[in-house]
Amino acid sequence: MKAAVIVFPGSNCDRDLAVAFEKAGADVTMVWHKDTHLPEGLDIVGVPGGFSFGDYLRCGAIAAQSPITKSLIRHTERGGYALGICNGFQVLTETGILPGALMRNSNLKFICKPVDLKVESTESAFTQAYTLGQKITVPVAHHDGNYNVTPEKLEQLRDEGRIAFTYVDNPNGSTGDIAGVISKNRRVLGMMPHPERAVDENHGGTDGQAMFRGVMDALVSA
Repeated sequence: MKAAVIVFPGSNCDRDLAVAFEKAGADVTMVWHKDTHLPEGLDIVGVPGGFSFGDYLRCGAIAAQSPITKSLIRHTERGGYALGICNGFQVLTETGILPGALMRNSNLKFICKPVDLKVESTESAFTQAYTLGQKITVPVAHHDGNYNVTPEKLEQLRDEGRIAFTYVDNPNGSTGDIAGVISKNRRVLGMMPHPERAVDENHGGTDGQAMFRGVMDALVSA
């Protein structure tokens, strides 16, 4: 599996994401945001967490205009896999790759703690290694993680089975308790919690391992 992790000024989870991909067996390339093309032959692109461009304007808004992002959009339009975590999720919504918007947490405070998630769908490479309804624990670290969609879009996401994870105890006010959503073709996942920080026992848990393992299995069998 060939993976790329995009690095923006202010990214701070790029190395964590690269390590998580590598632990799953991927060959990882780090890609600077000013590059205009992703490497050839990629299987998946990771858009990491952090504070790209200092979160000016809106979180992810400036990163969504970076040169490399046009190549990311083309990659997803061709059916390529992509994973956006935290700030990466914000970038994916700002580009329109995924629906919705990430707003300020409802309590107006930065949240940094482990949270419990419920697996709402196993019909994607990202979630296939979990069981439906499984509870997992994954860290969050965000100030703007309040996922917002219209009531009509929420109903559509539910009807299409595109809600990947929900919060067991909603920490940020997200619509429908949503923690992660999948694209229509089920090849792009955006989520606020950090599975790449839950792949090593020394970091307090390994519930994120199944996500990266599931992606690897899907790509190998494709």
